[in-house]
Formats: sequence, structure tokens, C-alpha cells
Amino acid sequence: MGLPTLEFSDSFLDSPDFRERLKCHEIELERTNKFIKELIKDGNMLISALKNLSAAVQKFSQSLQEFQFECIGDAETDDEVNIAQSFKEFSQLLTTVEEERRRLIQNADDVLITPLEKFRKEQIGAAKEGKKKFDKETEKYYSTLERHLNLSSRKKETYLQEADTQIDKERQLFYDASLEYVFKIQEVQEKKKFEFVEPLLAFLQGLFTFYHEGYELAHEFEPYKQQLQFNLQNTRNNFVSTKQEVEKLMKRIRSADQDYKPPGQWTMEGFLYIQEKRPLGCTWTRHYCTYEKGSKTFTMSNTENKSAGKQVPEMFKLKSCIRRKTDSIDKRFCFDIEVVERHGVMTLQALSESNRRLWLEAMDGKEPVRNSARLPLKYSFCCSYSLARMFIFKWCTLKKNIQKNTFSLMSICCFSESDDQNYRVCAVHALVHKLPERNREMLELLIKHLVTVSAQNQFNLMTVSNLGVIFGPTLMRSQEETVAAMMNIKFQNIVVEILIENFTKVLFWFWVCSEFGCTISPILSTFISYFNDAKAMYSCEAEHSHELSFPQGALFSNVYPSVEPGWLQATYEGRTGLIPENYVVFL
Repeated sequence: MGLPTLEFSDSFLDSPDFRERLKCHEIELERTNKFIKELIKDGNMLISALKNLSAAVQKFSQSLQEFQFECIGDAETDDEVNIAQSFKEFSQLLTTVEEERRRLIQNADDVLITPLEKFRKEQIGAAKEGKKKFDKETEKYYSTLERHLNLSSRKKETYLQEADTQIDKERQLFYDASLEYVFKIQEVQEKKKFEFVEPLLAFLQGLFTFYHEGYELAHEFEPYKQQLQFNLQNTRNNFVSTKQEVEKLMKRIRSADQDYKPPGQWTMEGFLYIQEKRPLGCTWTRHYCTYEKGSKTFTMSNTENKSAGKQVPEMFKLKSCIRRKTDSIDKRFCFDIEVVERHGVMTLQALSESNRRLWLEAMDGKEPVRNSARLPLKYSFCCSYSLARMFIFKWCTLKKNIQKNTFSLMSICCFSESDDQNYRVCAVHALVHKLPERNREMLELLIKHLVTVSAQNQFNLMTVSNLGVIFGPTLMRSQEETVAAMMNIKFQNIVVEILIENFTKVLFWFWVCSEFGCTISPILSTFISYFNDAKAMYSCEAEHSHELSFPQGALFSNVYPSVEPGWLQATYEGRTGLIPENYVVFL
């Protein structure tokens, strides 16, 4: 499981869960920072202590072996897997050359120490400065907020307006610091994938010329080096495209209303101050509250009691919600709720008037009962405005649900996480042929054109990888603009690369149908059978480790042709291997 994704929208809520996820990133950055320091220390020992060269190289090699990359998200691309495994490859190489005991290091400081120190100071150091600013603005904002909410409603209107202006200013500063910190910490996590490995790669390249068997070692290392450089370039390209999308999302979130309702699993959530009665008066305690409209479930967690460890949220079933009159309480932005589990009324204080309006709309809140039979014109307008907002909210929710149920090419991305290239091609082929006919024809024209473009990459520099970076987000953009969705852009790029590199295999059915006028080709029938289950007609005993043993009547899943003629790839009892094609029948 990788590091959790940090959403910009969570910066407005500042929930406990957001703080926990932020802490995971901070711990990982601190771990990386310590590792860089240790790596730099080891490099300096290698340069200055030639007599202790063997011990220093061994320790350096061991450090590389033990370090493990942590990438954002649940899945990794082939490039990220290769980059993560690169340290182990480096360690193995260093162990081999250390046996020769011949080292002559030149310019090691320029190619290794300086870039790592630069990355640590400029990138990780900037993230630490962002944390200091974030912590400072957090403390300043919540202290100002508490003073603001404790203002009496009987103060002069001008005084209250000045107080509102001041709290808005402090809130904006807090949000800006939070957004910038989240952006920077995720930027460092992504940049370390290539800026961390490239100095080590250059350092190793410089060592080869000083070994007695340097030429042979360099010759053997060349293919892996080229592949790693290709992986690094792909990761860099993915980072650039993802960074641009994330920056746009951050700007849109920053320009949004401060009290807007971000998308989430709850109808409404955020901080509320709960009035708690005491023998000598009453106190107001800050709670993080959530409300689910379908089940009318209201939960609240006390965030001020930090000594008791993780708090178990209290859950209630809502009965009613009424706005509190200003002249009935010495607090602003208040409303009352009744729940099934408690007797009496619970008084809650929102963070602002617009925030209270969102809570009232979510809970179907009502206005307090008035003596006059005729409502003022201002109240009638507010009711109409609230009803209009509720109608728009319900329509947008319905529209969003319809879009979620619409088939999209985005469903292909899950198959790009498999390590088996044949399985990826078969999966993309099957899903492409589930598209509507018009969409398939348009996709064929586009991919056919991209194949022609990529064939001239020596002149136009548009390789398959570059085309994937350009057309991946265009063809398979997520319907939800979140950081998590943008982190999946790298998988969208892989799908486009598969479509271009395997154009004949994925889209050959179009050529057969257009040439011979048939309804379905044998090729498509074969590809459709890739994902069928199969049953064993005879028993079989495996002769090699990559084959499966099975009894008569065994049921197989994920069956598709293997690269070896006469054999199929299948899964049986959790194990995947080869089975004879003439021993089974498809179900």
C-alpha cells in the first residue's frame, strides 16, 4: 500500500483524517531526508578514505539494498517499478566490482554529492519551510477563529463587520498556506523518483573507467542503463503532465468559494462548536461533524481532547433542525437539532453564516416559528433561494450518477497494472470491442494516424511514449478532477502506448470486417475467449515449475493463449501457469 493521496479540497475541511494522511507524507519525507544525509556521508567516506574503500563501498551498497521507494497511489507503472528496483540493481553491481578492490573516484562530489545535497536542501528543505508556515498559520487561524466566534452579537455592527473581514483574511492565509504545503509535499514525493536516482546513475557511470574490467562491466550494464534512462524520462514526462493538471486543479480550488461543499461520501461535513452545559454555566467545544442525508445519521468527534488518544465518534439519528434566532442566544451562526438518542435540544454553532446555510440545507433545516402570519419579503426570498440551491444540488447529483454509469475507456486503465504484456493487450482488445460502433471507428482512425506519426519519430521526435503522454489524458480523462485521478494519468499513457504498439492485434477486426463484409471474424472470437473460464477434460501432472498440475474436472479462470504454441495461460487454485490447450474446453 503506497502513500495516501492528499486532496486539495481537504485543505478547506482540515479534517483529522486529512491531518493523519499529511503526517504519513511528513514521516516519509523525513525518512528520505535522513537517507539522503546518510548516502552523502557514505559518499564522502568513499572519496576521502581510499584505504577503507572496501568497507565504505559495502556499507553504501547495503544502504541501497535496504531503501524502498514509496510512491503515491495503490499501483505503480512499469517505469516506477523499475526505478524502485534500481537501487537493488546498483547494490548488486557495487558488490561485484568491490571484489576487484580497485577504485579511483574522480569528480564524485560534482556528480553525486552536490545533486543529492541540492535536492535535500532545495526540495525537502522547501517542504519543511512550508510545514513551518502551515503550522504557524494553523495556530494563528484557529486562535483568531475562537476569538471571533466568542464575539457577542450585541456588539456594534461596524465592529462585527471589521471582525468578519479580519477572520476572512486569516482564513484565506490559512487556506493558501495549506494548499501550498500540500502541493509542495506531493511535488517532492514525485520528483524524488528521478532526481534521486539520476545522480547515483551518473556516479556509477564515472566509476566504470577506473576498474580493471571496466569495459566489460560497462558493456553488461548498458542495456539496463538505457532502460532505466527510458523509465526515468517516462516518469519525468508523466510528472510534467501531471504537475500541470494538478496546478490547474489547485488554482480552481483556490478560486472556489471558501464555504463550498466539496465532493465526498457525506452530504455535509466540517467543524461545528457544540454547546455543552455545565453546573456553573456552559462551554463550547469544537467537534468535527458529518451528516448523511439518506439515513439522517449525524456524527461528531471531539477534536480538542487529544490526551485520550483516538476518539470514537458519537452517532445520532436526526429528528429535526431549526435555525436559532440571533436575539435568543449570545452567539452568532447557531442552529438547534433534535436527535433520537438524546432528550432536549442540541445547540450548534457554524463557522459562518454561509456555512450555517449549507448545514441547514443538508439537514432540511427550518426557520424558527414566528408570531406573524405573514412572512417578511426578505424571508420569502431566502426560502426561494434555499429551495433553488437544493434543486440545483439534487440535479447535479443525479447528473453525476448518470455519468458514473456511462461506459468509458477509463475502465481499461485497471488492466495496465498487470505485469503480463499479453494479458494487457487482450484486455484492451476486449474492452475496445465493447465500445459503440461509432466510437470504435473513430478510435481506429485516431490510432492508425498515431501509428503513422510514431513511425517518423526520427524526424518529428514523437515516439510512442511521447504520444502516450499527449493523448492519454485526452482520451481517458477522469470525470472527477481530484489529485488521485490525476495520479492515474500515467496508467492512461500506458493504455495509449498499448493501442499504438499493438494496433494490428487490438483493432484488426475492423480491417477483416471492412474487407470481407463479415459480421465477426475468427480473430475476434479468439480474443473473446481469452477471458473465458475453462474445464479440464483430463488430468495432468506438471513436468516443469511454470506448468500447472490438475485433476480431471478442474475449473480454470483467466484463460488466454500463451506465447508457446499449443499451451494456454490459466489460473487454478490461486496459482497461474501453463496448461495444455487440448486438455481443456472453454465454458
